[in-house]
Amino acid sequence: MEKKKRCVLGLGLFLLVNLQWVSSVSSDPSAQQENDRVLKLPGLSLNVSFAHYSGYVTVNKESGRALFYWFFEAVEDPSTKPLVLWLNGGPGCSSIAYGEAEEVGPFHVKPDGKTLYLNPYSWNKVANILFVDSPVGVGFSYSNNSQDLLSNGDERTAKDSLVFLQEWLNRFPQYKGREFYLTGESYAGHYVPQLAQAIVWSQKLTGEKSINLKGYMVGNALTDDFHDHYGVFQFLWSAGLISDGTYKLLNIFCDFQSFVHTSSQCDKVLDIASEELGNIDPYSIFTPSCTGNGSLSNRLLRRPHMVGRTREKYDPCTERHSTVYFNLPEVQKALHVDPTVATSKWETCSDMVSENWKDSPRSVLHIYRELIHSGLRIWMFSGDTDSIIPVTSTRYNIDALHLPTVTPWHAWYDDGQVGGWTQEYKGLTFVTVRGAGHEVPLHKPKQALVLIKSFLSGSPMPTLPEIADS
Repeated sequence: MEKKKRCVLGLGLFLLVNLQWVSSVSSDPSAQQENDRVLKLPGLSLNVSFAHYSGYVTVNKESGRALFYWFFEAVEDPSTKPLVLWLNGGPGCSSIAYGEAEEVGPFHVKPDGKTLYLNPYSWNKVANILFVDSPVGVGFSYSNNSQDLLSNGDERTAKDSLVFLQEWLNRFPQYKGREFYLTGESYAGHYVPQLAQAIVWSQKLTGEKSINLKGYMVGNALTDDFHDHYGVFQFLWSAGLISDGTYKLLNIFCDFQSFVHTSSQCDKVLDIASEELGNIDPYSIFTPSCTGNGSLSNRLLRRPHMVGRTREKYDPCTERHSTVYFNLPEVQKALHVDPTVATSKWETCSDMVSENWKDSPRSVLHIYRELIHSGLRIWMFSGDTDSIIPVTSTRYNIDALHLPTVTPWHAWYDDGQVGGWTQEYKGLTFVTVRGAGHEVPLHKPKQALVLIKSFLSGSPMPTLPEIADS
């Protein structure tokens, strides 16, 4: 208990000091916004009706830590739409690479690596959406202190993200007090609730209400190492992807291991499981993998080999296209990338960040219990063909919360077809998306747009309309 008090006191001092720093920054917000406005984006032949901005927000002056963002106003009436932050996980993977360029962002990359097309199911159809490469060392985010890249962890990521939001709102004051929601997937299952908790605590300590947090939603999210491992191994076995013997060994040597820091014994069994899986994409077990990438890894939540989608034709090699595009000098210049960062090769995921990750708590379920009582809207969703953090894992995590059922398990529909299943609990809503992998908006973009609409409105997922008797 004493340790917890010290942690709370430490976070309180951090929040007060950084709020003083943020409030002391005096510059013209409109001028800063105009400097960050993206005027012309290479490879985009269409004129878009919405404004978008990109650039850096310094989150620590002493070490020169700065996070890169890309912000898109809503397609229509941005002043009436909520603000949504999207985070990808890894740890060490870029929200620009995945969230923006192949999932919920408006601009996706064609196979030539030079041309963009508009995503018809972009989430800026219903919200103003903000993507951030977090922590430093990911994407275009950087630090002037090279040791920062070797010392990332959950706690500092949450602190830096909170300072980012406070400072970003100083640059875009028109969004202060606007309804604000956190979203993300995979290892953002840590980032999102931890950031939500930091926001709630900061408001209690300071009374500052510029961040009007209303809720959060996470997909295929790392939540609790035991339940997640247990659910992964059960899914792999029940889907016929691994042998009986390997299933038993995984439960013996890996159930109680950290997802990020596994033991050598667990690693050996995971290697066996990976061999048994063969050359499939464990993030989407029924879709083709990108050939020529070698064997796929299913051991970490970072994306060494991603899958993608181009319009209506499925493309499993989208990561390759993004890697080409975001390394183009003219693209980096248009996005206001720091020239010193632009000299190094841009990667979708950083091995340096993931391999040197420090603190990663075994569970964030205690944060759920705390925030459910704070009245936030909390949703979890799960693509049901993902074997990395499968639907079984999320169901075990929710079961561990012991929440009363409000609306029992039932199918939801999109255009007359079952889009997945859902159950509403007291304080939490769970939604599955049928046929989607680890990146739900990648494989089922239309259904993902239905999902975010329902979440933002606080409405249940749609059901079939009743047919009147003739």
